[in-house]
Amino acid sequence: MYAAVDPESIKRLQEIAGESNVVTEHDKMIDYSHDEYSLEDIHEFPEVAVKPRSAEEVSEIVKLCNEKHMPLTPRGGGTGLCGGCVPVHRGVLLSFENMKQILEIDASNLTITAEAGVTLMDLYAALEEKGLFFPPHPGDESATLGGVIATNAGGARAVKYGVIRNFVKGIEAVLPDGSIEQFGGKFIKDSSGYSLMHLFIGSEGTLGCVTGATLNLMAPPQAVYTLVVPYASLADAIQTVPAILNNRILPMAVEFLTREPIALSEDYLQKKWPAPEGDAHLMIIIDAPSEDELMNLAEKIGEICLEQGAIDVFVAEDRSKQKTILDIRSQIYEAMKKYMIEILDICVPRGSIAEFVSEVTKIEEAHGMWLPTYGHAADGNIHTHIMRSQWRDGTWTEIEGWREKYEPVRDEVHEAGRKLNGSVSGEHGIGLIKKKYLSAFRGQNQLDMMKGIKQAFDPNNIMNPGKII
Repeated sequence: MYAAVDPESIKRLQEIAGESNVVTEHDKMIDYSHDEYSLEDIHEFPEVAVKPRSAEEVSEIVKLCNEKHMPLTPRGGGTGLCGGCVPVHRGVLLSFENMKQILEIDASNLTITAEAGVTLMDLYAALEEKGLFFPPHPGDESATLGGVIATNAGGARAVKYGVIRNFVKGIEAVLPDGSIEQFGGKFIKDSSGYSLMHLFIGSEGTLGCVTGATLNLMAPPQAVYTLVVPYASLADAIQTVPAILNNRILPMAVEFLTREPIALSEDYLQKKWPAPEGDAHLMIIIDAPSEDELMNLAEKIGEICLEQGAIDVFVAEDRSKQKTILDIRSQIYEAMKKYMIEILDICVPRGSIAEFVSEVTKIEEAHGMWLPTYGHAADGNIHTHIMRSQWRDGTWTEIEGWREKYEPVRDEVHEAGRKLNGSVSGEHGIGLIKKKYLSAFRGQNQLDMMKGIKQAFDPNNIMNPGKII
């Protein structure tokens, strides 16, 4: 189907990117063979990895691959969870690790323009120095700008500020024929035909390579509180969310957690969650222009929570207490990662969260698996971990027959989400491992439309083949 990467092509890649930026040694390509998805079943080594230094070099590399019909897989920070950057057809892997310049911070237009390889960590640090704020926080700060655009990443702050798509104003991309295109810009409004820029957001490198982007910024919040609210049941916790929103309160984040993941993360970090009671918890982050406004807002939310059956309301005002809470929440994944098969990110209407989690519990019990579940309560994005071992009181025990149970369990969990009119992915993307569910959630007609768009942009199917569709 595809041509092999021959010595002539490797020589040409070295001429384009420099010999030191072309990797052919097997042992130096281990990191390029996988992302954060845990099972090694999908690992695949590229024939060659190339680290271009500019959009012009990317253009020449793409032209070569298109001409010789060699598959090309773009790669950002490798923090994905569904095999999106795994070179399943081998060929050429394009790593953006040498394209990490912040090109401009424009305070007058509240924008930042940067190359695709800039990490979120570096982006946040540069903006903090300038007193500016990029609200989306998808999680792993080693993720790159190109990668979070390619997956339309979200994170906890999406309930108030939106996902990556809401902040991308312009994109520089190299198309499959090698042409370099600029989509969008610093302007606010645009009603100029089809929005080609938005096709690239969430396209996972299947339509072309995002080489840079311009993002919209905001002034940072002046005051932030974190509330932890325990409940006797998840249903009580979830019913509080619309009560808060219907009172014209829009928190920065509303997360729901159950007791087991909290206890696991506490044990992993040797830190203490402020609320020892309750089987379900809400973690609510609020911001405001002043401390007085924030205090009034926290009191109002506390009253609503107690009216909805909360056991108590804990307010973390100082940064050290907030950090402890956020660390415990954010490190749940790290605490589980070694013993996890897959983390799902099904999205359902937020009023259906409790019903979905109840279905997950039934699946867990029926198959004898452990499926710890938590997520973003105000946007319905739920993270169910499919585990190969179970944690109890500081001890991990392998689940008997987990490999045979894995596929039926993930099928049933996805079906539970589909029946509730949900989405297969809220923020992680489809990549390689979720393709089988896309048509069930979207329907064959929409899948055919996606195939038509792919064909229009990439008729030779060289761009990240085997992903999404």
